[in-house]
Amino acid sequence: MKRSCGILLSISSLPSPYGIGSLGKSAYDFVDFLVEAGQSWWQMLPVGPTSYGDSPYQSFSTFAGNPYFVDLDMLCEDGLLTKGEIESVDWGTDPLRVDYGKIYNSRFAILKKAMDRGWERDRDKVKAFESENFWLDDYALFMALKRRFGMKAWTEWEDEDIRLRRGDSVERYRKLLDDDVRLFIYIQYLFFEQWNKLRTYAKKKGIGIIGDMPIYVALDSADVWADPRSFQLDEKNVPKEVAGVPPDYFSADGQLWGNPLYDWDAMKRDGYGWWIRRIDGASKLYDVLRIDHFRGMESYWAIPYGETTAKNGRWVKGPGMDLVGVLTSWFRNVQFIAEDLGFLTPEVRQLLADSGLPGMKVLEFAFDSREPSNYLPHTYTENCVCYVGTHDNTPIVAWETEAAAEDVAFARQYLGLNEAEGFHWGILRGGLSSVATLFVAQMQDYLGLGAESRMNTPGIIGGNWQWRLGKDQITEELTKKIAEAARIYGRSNKPWQV
Repeated sequence: MKRSCGILLSISSLPSPYGIGSLGKSAYDFVDFLVEAGQSWWQMLPVGPTSYGDSPYQSFSTFAGNPYFVDLDMLCEDGLLTKGEIESVDWGTDPLRVDYGKIYNSRFAILKKAMDRGWERDRDKVKAFESENFWLDDYALFMALKRRFGMKAWTEWEDEDIRLRRGDSVERYRKLLDDDVRLFIYIQYLFFEQWNKLRTYAKKKGIGIIGDMPIYVALDSADVWADPRSFQLDEKNVPKEVAGVPPDYFSADGQLWGNPLYDWDAMKRDGYGWWIRRIDGASKLYDVLRIDHFRGMESYWAIPYGETTAKNGRWVKGPGMDLVGVLTSWFRNVQFIAEDLGFLTPEVRQLLADSGLPGMKVLEFAFDSREPSNYLPHTYTENCVCYVGTHDNTPIVAWETEAAAEDVAFARQYLGLNEAEGFHWGILRGGLSSVATLFVAQMQDYLGLGAESRMNTPGIIGGNWQWRLGKDQITEELTKKIAEAARIYGRSNKPWQV
């Protein structure tokens, strides 16, 4: 990767008249903006189908695309929907917030109309799509079954035979729920048709896509239901222990994520085939993969199933370079970023060094006035990615008011911040001018937005993942200013111009 910069923005945050961002015109417009702004990368949040809580990090499938992101105007152009059908739906009234409840109640009925009109017409293309994606049939049946059982988690389905995939139950339900199975197959066909066109467009424009890959998958997912042998489950497919992180300075109870843990011994016996298939699927979406919670590869926090906090967990050794080496050698054309945040031991640092992957440096963590920080730009090496903040951090304008006064004062002193430049532009300058090979900032940071635009507050349920970009917020003046900053610090996608 050459010296460059990119912007972090979720697909869901793009402007659109239908309640949530999509793979349509606004996505193409954002690619064009990135080009004009001197950027080389668009970093996204995971694009999988979201479940209860709307988090893209708790998806029904690690392979599937989010039905909410299928662009409806494109379906109109393709003859699958009418403008009247789309505009008759209440998608929400606030263009700057996603109303997930309204979208959930309306999106699938609209997509069913598209499927009814397009299934026979697109039969051959859908068949080819099915044959190229081994996960699709299990995912479609899983979603159809969730509808059958009132959207309950698969661990609560009343029919134990299908819950445990016993006997002929899979084929029996596949026939019984054929209409819904076809719907979810067709939705994925539509998603990947639109995704591949957008990715091709971005590539032609010189924009690469950085995707986030959570280390764990959700318990309530097709991945676990279809392949329980890869996870630490008992004979009834109930988790023995689940994932999280221990108590720390920020949380007295730790974080109880609840994801099932991998059976690393079983995975190793088949050459980590599950992970190879997962990375192969992700490579169809992204050019660079950011491995979330990379430290869990070295050792992970295991919490007994049924605990209400993460306090009573234990550290267990992970696969380390045994797995990381397989992935980096198997996928030589895929670039990886290691999200090495959190509690870092010498062993985790050694794993990062052995892997050769770039780690992360977050400027919002740099200015602790009480002790030295290796997030300060003068400590960087080239082989790292500098962020102002991630999706879990408050935008930098809000950080200025929320952080300890002495930390903000240190940031001002360290970077020589002043009112004429503006606090957020000074922080951006600090990252852009660093030696880090890649610099990434949230779109909110370039816009100078405050706490109202925060994407996620960890540990808080509700109100997350809702922020959206206003259709007129990205101006020509802002675009030129971002492009000039990229040029000055040698990160522009364009040749040096005086």
